Amino acid sequence: MPRTRPAPIVLSVGGSLLRSGDPARDGAYFAALATLLGRVGRQRPLVVTTGGGQTAREYIGLGRRLGLTEVELDELGIEVTRLHARLLAARLGPPTPAHPPASVREVVAALAHASPVILGGTEPGHTTDGVAALVAARLRAEAVVNATDVDGIYSADPRHRPAARRFDRLDWEQLRAMVVRDTSGGAGQHFPFDRLGVETLDRAGIPLRVVDGRDLVNLGRALRGERFAGTNVTGRAR
Repeated sequence: MPRTRPAPIVLSVGGSLLRSGDPARDGAYFAALATLLGRVGRQRPLVVTTGGGQTAREYIGLGRRLGLTEVELDELGIEVTRLHARLLAARLGPPTPAHPPASVREVVAALAHASPVILGGTEPGHTTDGVAALVAARLRAEAVVNATDVDGIYSADPRHRPAARRFDRLDWEQLRAMVVRDTSGGAGQHFPFDRLGVETLDRAGIPLRVVDGRDLVNLGRALRGERFAGTNVTGRAR
């Protein structure tokens, strides 16, 4: 009997992890992350979206001062996310496509013969978290893993509120309320997961695992569906 192919996994890597401002540190992280993704991608279908981080926010801030529209600002940010995707894809090498897919349809086509597949943003109004969720829904993925610069979702930003509490589990209603409270939907915002992603994963019944992406051992556990340190978001909190 032929082996059943494992369900795909989708990873959204925050841009703050990819560009810290220290070239040596960033190069080492890209290399180590690529090694992990290559290993996981050989075991199961894997799609990775890369965020724009501070670099994208700087361009968006400059564009806003120049009077660009929100759509044009989103497009600036998308270009930065695609640069990050190209760097990571180049480090991985074939069969990962060197040029990031520009749509969910292109991702599905590429994943038929390559894993991992790396991409940035796709269109204005969609963050790379949102893109990851849309890809996951289309692929009927096992889960979306969100690798960020904190070790889960907190009641407040732990970098400014040391007493903030980390949630081990949340349901979609709880996360939705947090996202609505903390964001307005403008270009360049920084938040745990975006509105489009929350709504998409909730409707599709796909869980979200939020982890500190700097801890590659723990990230690997989350990608493989093993016990991990972070926040697990599902349909019902326990």
